[in-house]
Amino acid sequence: MKLLVYGAGVTGSLFAARLHEAGHDVSLLARGERLAALRRHGVQLAEADSPDVRRVPVPVVEHPAGGYDLIAVFVRAHQVDAVLESLAGIEGDVLFLLNWAAGAQPLGAVIGHERVLLGFPTAAGTMDGDVVRYRAAGFITRRFPMPIGEPDGRDTPRLDRISRVLRTAGINAKAEPRMDAWLKTHAAFAVPLGQAVITAGGPVALADDPDAVRAMLRLMRQNLAAMPTPPVPRGFAALQRLPEGLLVAVLRRFLRSPTAAHSGLNNTSPATEAAELERLAEQMRAYVGIQ
Repeated sequence: MKLLVYGAGVTGSLFAARLHEAGHDVSLLARGERLAALRRHGVQLAEADSPDVRRVPVPVVEHPAGGYDLIAVFVRAHQVDAVLESLAGIEGDVLFLLNWAAGAQPLGAVIGHERVLLGFPTAAGTMDGDVVRYRAAGFITRRFPMPIGEPDGRDTPRLDRISRVLRTAGINAKAEPRMDAWLKTHAAFAVPLGQAVITAGGPVALADDPDAVRAMLRLMRQNLAAMPTPPVPRGFAALQRLPEGLLVAVLRRFLRSPTAAHSGLNNTSPATEAAELERLAEQMRAYVGIQ
């Protein structure tokens, strides 16, 4: 497959590097200073706080050109509209791997409904200058594959083909028949979490304020209760069933953990993070009328 990775942040860079190292024909699209850095050094990767940095010479481009078998999009939710315009005239299926709670319709309305696939990247990390510091794989993260799916939930040959290609690069992709519900459930959890972290000034600061964690949990529960369908995956139902005190303790422990530190919660661009969360919140309000 001829592949284009659109977006050279943490997850896009990591995704492109793994595909390139596995021998696939992949290009990474970047702009501005990030493009210049990638041309000089390639994708620079380090696991968590390790001093060891490896460079992967992924081919980079400034604009999509020609056609592709698959375009994987890794951008913020509030950046999607601009991306759609640039992809409208480019051939190829498009796998949107990002926070998105508005469904496939607004995506397909611009680029063609038959081209759209939905997913969410389970890899995560932070940018340290030009170095991508990715989250180390652990027992919990290995249990959660990267979900991808057709908007209508069908099991199609292209979905199977894409999953197989990604797995050859060590990307544990798995078909998810309820991908839209998965993304909406994730937004119901991620918006209160992200906004609480920004307000507190970071995940550790939030963990030190049990009342703020409790308020965040109640917003998560309110969001999940307002959804017209059960949460996907079903594990999110635990946020509704388990005792509040237990969940507050678990969330505070998570916020102090290395997993949280290397999952993007220590964001160096809070304004960008806030803009994405607001777009997700708007999408959720449109879906179920929640705040």
